[in-house]
Amino acid sequence: MWRLGFFFHEMAFGLLSVFLPLYVVRLSGSLLWVGVMSAAAIFSSIPASFFWGYICDRTRHYKIYILMSFLVLAMVLYLFSIAINVTILVILYVVMALFHVAHEPPKNVLIAELYSHEDWRKAFASYECFTEIGWLIGLVLGVLTSSLGFDVKSTLLLCSGLHLAAFFAAFFFVEDPMLIFERSLVSIEKAVSFTYKGVSIFSKVVDGVATDERLRRENLGIFCLGLVLFSFATSLLFTPMPIFISKLAADARFPSSIVFAIFVLNSGGGVIGYFLAGKSFEFEAENFKIGRSVLFRGLLTFLLILAMQLPLYNVAIAIVAMILFMLGSAYAIYLINALALSMELIPKGKAGLFDVLVGIGSASGSFIGPFIAQMFGFIYVFLMAGVLFLFAYSAFKVFM
Repeated sequence: MWRLGFFFHEMAFGLLSVFLPLYVVRLSGSLLWVGVMSAAAIFSSIPASFFWGYICDRTRHYKIYILMSFLVLAMVLYLFSIAINVTILVILYVVMALFHVAHEPPKNVLIAELYSHEDWRKAFASYECFTEIGWLIGLVLGVLTSSLGFDVKSTLLLCSGLHLAAFFAAFFFVEDPMLIFERSLVSIEKAVSFTYKGVSIFSKVVDGVATDERLRRENLGIFCLGLVLFSFATSLLFTPMPIFISKLAADARFPSSIVFAIFVLNSGGGVIGYFLAGKSFEFEAENFKIGRSVLFRGLLTFLLILAMQLPLYNVAIAIVAMILFMLGSAYAIYLINALALSMELIPKGKAGLFDVLVGIGSASGSFIGPFIAQMFGFIYVFLMAGVLFLFAYSAFKVFM
């Protein structure tokens, strides 16, 4: 039940993920404002992510930061509904981003401390699958509100109300863990395992036994580079994606609600991916699955370029929808394994580092994506994103 508040939060942001870019373009008439808004918000949230991660581990209190995050988001979204121009909207979005990230590090720590190390991947998969269903329902709400002709204020008030529901659900169901030691045990376990392997190799060498084993410590820096490159590619690809699909739908003379419907498929792929991440391929290491899912996303991104060349817009939309469905599944598998691995590698007291690294890549991609789309066209967005996914794959391959 402790996940219920996050479910309502994801419902609101599922709706906002498509609604806000379309609303900003309608207010400003330019994709560049979408990039400015996203980049300013994410760059501002990078130090905030590190701060919230540090302070929650320092105080060993997690619930209070989750409650604060949901309550402030509810208030800011209400102010969204009375914003009079795009500049004020951007400022409010930056403020929202600072408090949006406040619940992320505490949530990751809660999962890591409430479950044993062996169950981390299943626990993260269960959480992400549950909340992804909330995101999907939010997109469905977007289809309904668009079809029923909801105005901007009503849509934003709905999102604000969902965050009030998230606040009360977290207030009643989230509890701080009584004991906080699981991540420390994992660090000790990894150090002992590394030492044992070194002693074992040394003994074989001394005894004259041939061995091809190598003592190799995991390279946190390379892993972090892979996280940044992946989030850069993902943000570059998806920040202008609602506008791309909106233009494609307009060319095919489809209603605007089709944009939400296609993102419902993307989210549905994510739900399936989270289910598979928790249930399948138990014998495979996290880093192997991370590399494979990143490579798959890169190849799918290049397929978007081919879809743009089709002369029939309705066929192109169908293919884009299928590609987004598979992109969602691949992202889910990547995220679960990256989260589980990051909780092993990132030192205690730096729980926000994962969100900081993701934020660095996302901030860069969220500005560059709309800029490239506005200046040069979407084909260059897809090309650059695909290349970045391949670079991220190379980084994770070196890390392995």
